[in-house]
Amino acid sequence: MSSFTQRSARFGRRSARCARRLLLAAAAVAALVVVFLGALVLTDGAGSGLGAWLTTLGIGAAGALWRGRRRARTARLAAFLPVAVAAALTASVCIPTVPTSRQYPPALPFVAAQYWSLSTGSRVAVYHHPPANTGTRRTVPLVYLHGGPVRGISVLDHRFLQLLARQGYDVYAYEQAGGGRSDLLPMDQYTISRSVRDLAAFVDRLGKGKADILGFSSGAVVLTRALADPGVAARLNRAVIAEPGPMDGPTARVSGHKGRPSARGLAPAVPGPRSTRIPRYAVAFGLMRLGLLTPGTGLIGQAEGDNAFAAADLGGDTASAYCARDARRIPQEDTPQNFSFSPAASLRVQETIKDSPSVAPELRRSRVPAMLMIAECSSQIRQWATAVLRDDPAIRRTQFMRGVGHHMWNGLDDNNDRAAAVITAFLEGEPAPLPDHPTRDEIPGFLRDRE
Repeated sequence: MSSFTQRSARFGRRSARCARRLLLAAAAVAALVVVFLGALVLTDGAGSGLGAWLTTLGIGAAGALWRGRRRARTARLAAFLPVAVAAALTASVCIPTVPTSRQYPPALPFVAAQYWSLSTGSRVAVYHHPPANTGTRRTVPLVYLHGGPVRGISVLDHRFLQLLARQGYDVYAYEQAGGGRSDLLPMDQYTISRSVRDLAAFVDRLGKGKADILGFSSGAVVLTRALADPGVAARLNRAVIAEPGPMDGPTARVSGHKGRPSARGLAPAVPGPRSTRIPRYAVAFGLMRLGLLTPGTGLIGQAEGDNAFAAADLGGDTASAYCARDARRIPQEDTPQNFSFSPAASLRVQETIKDSPSVAPELRRSRVPAMLMIAECSSQIRQWATAVLRDDPAIRRTQFMRGVGHHMWNGLDDNNDRAAAVITAFLEGEPAPLPDHPTRDEIPGFLRDRE
């Protein structure tokens, strides 16, 4: 064998050994990262993840000492390289990159926030859009319950409320506890029952007698459950249930189909920073969404999570609130300065809905006149809405809104005017601008059809 061939063979063997060592090192790093994630789950992220990080470091160091016990000094030191790499990678999950105390949105230029302390202990930000001087004044105040569930009221929603005020309505809205400019609650106090009690306390604090309530999305869930509570329902004059989520545990477990295709997966990506591109928040929010960390995890505090979460993180959910045909013209729902969303608190509220028993028996005794609104391109399971229609005998009409998605008042075309016309006609007891559809008898066909 020639010397060149021998050198080539030695080089090949050395290259193969190096490749094996690199693969083993990479496998060791990956194994330690898995150990870290497992420790995070077992400790629920205690101490900002420091406990899991120290556990991983200890296991890695012990393994490196064991592997290098009979090796030369250089080889022993090399055994610690994967430990150092894994320690650096996982440390990034333990270090906050945003303020850990709540940073509230600045004041809005077009409506002042008032701060009301409710009898429940919640301190909420309240917005009043007084009726315009149109000569037509509605005597019953209108209260808006926003979606989220724990988020700020978007600028797009405020514009719709201003439209209702221009039509003579005395409109009030409050950001539910923990959302927007409202004060945070301890994590274990975020429950759907607390949201219902806050609504009752808000109407009492308003001090204007019974109120009309417009509930949208998760706000519609709060309203539906309020209708099922006689003590709260006694404070309500009329109810508009718009695009409700699941009202209780049995409804949440129902599977079914949605409306016509939404813009999810079709719309351009929402621009702006994403918290999920930062390892700490990608891990925290990802494990919470999978149910592997609790909403009250010690990995990130509630305030820190609120500060980190950005509008771009909701990009897919935002697109799902619009029809596929609107994918290229989805409006900006909010400003970066006003956007606020609490992922942990929202998850906690949703968990309490899923864990709750059926409210259907109580809802069947409701006597508050109500209207249900369903969007053609709804991203909601249609059985969530039809369950309310089936079980609430006081629903007097259903308005099926064609050409819009989950966010029915979105500023596109005449969508705001159409939604306002439907709402005001019901609140004033006037004939509906749309056919009553689906009726209770039409529910089976409505669920079969892909309207």
